[in-house]
Amino acid sequence: MENGARLGAVLITPPNRKDPDMSSVDRGRSTTGGELAPSRITGKHRLVLVLLLSASFTLAVDFSILNVALPVIGSDVGFALENLQWIATAFALCAAGFTLLFGRVADLFGRRRLFIGGMALLGVASLVGGLAVSPTMLLVARVAQGLATAAVTPAALSLLTTSFPEGPLRSKALGLNGALMAAGFTTGAILGGVLTDLLSWRWAFFINVPVALIVLVLAPMVLTESRPAVRPKLDVPGAVAVTLGLLAIVYGLTTAGERSWSDPTALGSLAIGVVLLVVFWFVEKHVESPLVPVAFLKRRTVGWGNVAGLLAFVTETSLVFLLTLYLQKVLGYSPLSAGLSFAVLGLGTVLGGTIAPRVIGAIGTKNTVVVGFAVQAVATMSLVLLGPDSAWIALLLVATFVGGVANLVAIVGFMVTATSGLPEHEQGLATGLATMSQQVGITMGIPIMSAAVTARVHSAGGENAGSVLDGVSTAIFVNAALCVVAAVLVSVFLKPAKQLAA
Repeated sequence: MENGARLGAVLITPPNRKDPDMSSVDRGRSTTGGELAPSRITGKHRLVLVLLLSASFTLAVDFSILNVALPVIGSDVGFALENLQWIATAFALCAAGFTLLFGRVADLFGRRRLFIGGMALLGVASLVGGLAVSPTMLLVARVAQGLATAAVTPAALSLLTTSFPEGPLRSKALGLNGALMAAGFTTGAILGGVLTDLLSWRWAFFINVPVALIVLVLAPMVLTESRPAVRPKLDVPGAVAVTLGLLAIVYGLTTAGERSWSDPTALGSLAIGVVLLVVFWFVEKHVESPLVPVAFLKRRTVGWGNVAGLLAFVTETSLVFLLTLYLQKVLGYSPLSAGLSFAVLGLGTVLGGTIAPRVIGAIGTKNTVVVGFAVQAVATMSLVLLGPDSAWIALLLVATFVGGVANLVAIVGFMVTATSGLPEHEQGLATGLATMSQQVGITMGIPIMSAAVTARVHSAGGENAGSVLDGVSTAIFVNAALCVVAAVLVSVFLKPAKQLAA
């Protein structure tokens, strides 16, 4: 986990540039307290960053660390081949489905309290998963890990945004957070292969336990509790509708990617999910204390910022899946070698996260998101040229590095956009939405790209190196097109803060 060691090195003084999307008041004062914002990261800030980002990085690793080890886990624990996907799906369903609910719970009952409780659950669940001797025991552990992720991620992000005033310092903190979250997804693929080959797949679970213990010891000393003085009632009908709706959509997308987009179960789940989200919208318009106020969702920075975030995570995480197919099915790489090939992508995401605040300071958040997606589209489109021999690995490494930098620049721009200009009591809500966009994007990207690959393979008459390459190339083109769509949507519909106020 060398990425974590970089934290101290990258905490530098923010550039002396003005964000063209911010007013002079925004640049000089905190939006929550009205006091002058500090211009430097203090020692207390560093402790908060190390603690929160370590937790976020660990949770991001959990999304992908078991992917390489699934066949080994199946034979050791007793999973049938067709049921292996539930090891990943059970985690993703809970991580995506409960995020918005827990983001609001953090606002109501305390962000530090939920963060600590979630990390405790992560530690226990990881220990149980590492000791699992049956499919039921392992799935229970994965469900608990998913719930812990849904609780900790928005709580950690809202603690981060409330610990740093709006402006350069918050942009820097969100840049580091975005870098480590994206790098964690890539690192998980590498680390899973290393642990499985050298030790055991069980260490993919056990590695979380010491991290959770360290965080639980330090959190009460480093983090300050934050919650509104007056606690509104929890919107139970809205919480039930949105949680079940998201669960149904994620399940439908996952099923469609595994079977086909014409599968009745997949289509039925997607339809139910859409209906429940429509119900949620109407509930929020009429309850006294809505989980997500409709007026909040209508803010362009919130709405279009989260659309950008969703597409950012859909594209980059699914690209890792596509290139894994290319490396293993076309070039014949081992799972470990394929995982190590993504190390340059991890480096790119770290670099992107560290330079993003400077880009925001130079050209503003909106332009940062647009430029990030545009460069990512070019880098991704170049991968359509990949051929059937190993000489093409050079193009893959260069393109994934550039695309990783650009993707993180867009992600940080999205995070800053979706959480800025809001009072402190809405930070949990804003970060819950941003985290939900991230989790759902990670979950839905792979099924979409998998369906594109599968359709081309079937049309070619079956799976072989040539048909897989054709399918991967088609899906990569779709991926790049989504980046272009994201850039256009943000350019047209996302208005800078000073325009919104006008």
